[in-house]
Amino acid sequence: MSLDRRRFLGRTAATGAGMAVAGGVAAGSPAVAQEVGRGGGRSAKRYAFTVMGTTDLHGNVFNWDYFTDAEFDDKAHNDVGLAKISTLVNRVREEKGRRNTLLIDAGDTIQGTQLAYYYAKVDPITGANGPVHPMAQAMNAIGYDAAALGNHEFNYGIPVLRKFEEQCDFPLLGANALDAKSLRPAFPPYVIKELRTPCGRDVRVGILGLTNPGIAIWDKANVQGKMTFPGLEEQAAKYVPRLRSMGADVVIVSAHSGTSGTSSYGDQLPHVENAAGLVAEQVPGIDAILVGHAHTEIPEYRIANRETGKEVVLSEPLKWGQRLTLFDFGLVWERGRWSVESVSARVVDSNTVEEDARITGLLADEHKKVVAYVNQVIGTSRAAMSAEEAPYKDVPIIDLINHVQAETVRAALAGTAHASLPVLSQAACFLRSAGIPAGEVTIRDVAGLYVFENTLEARLLTGAQVRDYLEFSANYFVRTAPGAEVDPAKLTNADGIPDYNYDVVSGVSYEIDIAKPKGSRVTDVRFGGEPIDEEAQFVLAVNNYRASGGGNFPHVAKSEQLWANSDEIRNTMIAWVKEKGEIDGSQFASVDWVLTREGAPVF
Repeated sequence: MSLDRRRFLGRTAATGAGMAVAGGVAAGSPAVAQEVGRGGGRSAKRYAFTVMGTTDLHGNVFNWDYFTDAEFDDKAHNDVGLAKISTLVNRVREEKGRRNTLLIDAGDTIQGTQLAYYYAKVDPITGANGPVHPMAQAMNAIGYDAAALGNHEFNYGIPVLRKFEEQCDFPLLGANALDAKSLRPAFPPYVIKELRTPCGRDVRVGILGLTNPGIAIWDKANVQGKMTFPGLEEQAAKYVPRLRSMGADVVIVSAHSGTSGTSSYGDQLPHVENAAGLVAEQVPGIDAILVGHAHTEIPEYRIANRETGKEVVLSEPLKWGQRLTLFDFGLVWERGRWSVESVSARVVDSNTVEEDARITGLLADEHKKVVAYVNQVIGTSRAAMSAEEAPYKDVPIIDLINHVQAETVRAALAGTAHASLPVLSQAACFLRSAGIPAGEVTIRDVAGLYVFENTLEARLLTGAQVRDYLEFSANYFVRTAPGAEVDPAKLTNADGIPDYNYDVVSGVSYEIDIAKPKGSRVTDVRFGGEPIDEEAQFVLAVNNYRASGGGNFPHVAKSEQLWANSDEIRNTMIAWVKEKGEIDGSQFASVDWVLTREGAPVF
């Protein structure tokens, strides 16, 4: 099936507030208008409706953590999942009237939990007589009207995404996801929903979907030569006027892009990664933007458009279904048309409600299958290992990741021109709560060490580049003067750097002096016990996220690729444990890096 014309272009779909056509013509459904007295005795017709929004659901249906095999919980006691969102949505529809509401999403839907992984890889929806994706089942049952594409929609390849799209009763929107050859939309750019009022013209709501241009880098293996992803601002500037010319009274953008106007990839990205704020500022004619991608909570944020001075209301609900955004619109009928009189936004918390039994019952069998899958025993471990101290100490559990990666790359390069080069490896702590127990080890234990669908690559670096890489990684630590108290809780995440952007590198030894300023912290870098030769060549076993520019680490994104694997690192680790049968820390654990101050170890 061609990439540039899909079933929602020119085909009606009954959803949420009624009939709609993605990409163009719209039909409608009833709603309610009110006449409100104005000065001088005249009456103005007014209409109110609510647009609900989620984002970054990442495969969460149940309030369940498949890595801990228990109900989800965090320090803030958030809850997750579409079953909770469904209860909130039902309450809003009951309060506002279902026909006075719309429900949209801002992307990153089909990746992130073992539930999502299972139906992409273990029992894939693309198989012969394959199942319907749990996220499609849940979102169809709840009654979504539209969803923007997220970058993680492409992680499992275009065939899985296309099958998911086919299974959804609502359009997946991506105005800046273009066919690489024709440069025509590979997905519907927009949908127009029509809300009927008993007086005046029906209210036409245009919903424009925008995704992240970083897909071209992050999922290069899946999209290169097939799709291209121009900037959000330029595509919004193209389609917002089109929606207005088609009679849209209200224009909402669902953008899988943060608000900050920054990118975490430096010059690796051809367009700004977090561009939602720039879209609001630069493109006139937008009333509200549902923001995604950044995993932050923004109840309401107003940005004045530079051309019109009009305020655009932005909101980002917290990830995984922890929050639901509510955009409340007030419209007035004036001069033969509807005009937006007011827009406000807020978020509601999913931990205030119970799960919708209709949704949990619908997917109970799928949930049970995945729970059984992740609890399969695949080996044993001689000792317990924890990632709790991994952000500031060299611990065996991170050594395990690096050991498996380095061993895999060595085997892959055997017999090649680079087989004799030393192999280093990078790894980061994704979850401080991750751990391997003593005794029996399950799939979920190992999978919990690597919660992302990253794949493995081999890149060629010099000793000097390795040193630069380590120095950049050391920016993660808060500068702490000699003699000052060291609080592990306050030592890391300097300047907001997340744990997953602090890499440790195995195969070399080094010290990080946290008393020194950024750029001069890494000292005594050694290979084989000798000071590292800055001209020497090394192979770095590195995940595809980092290799494609993730975190903007120096050199690696522009280095020569010697080898790449299409299988997830998580699966490589699971297969390694199955093959070995036992995890023995004495075979790989060593202290290769330490934090110091003026030469004295911090811990």
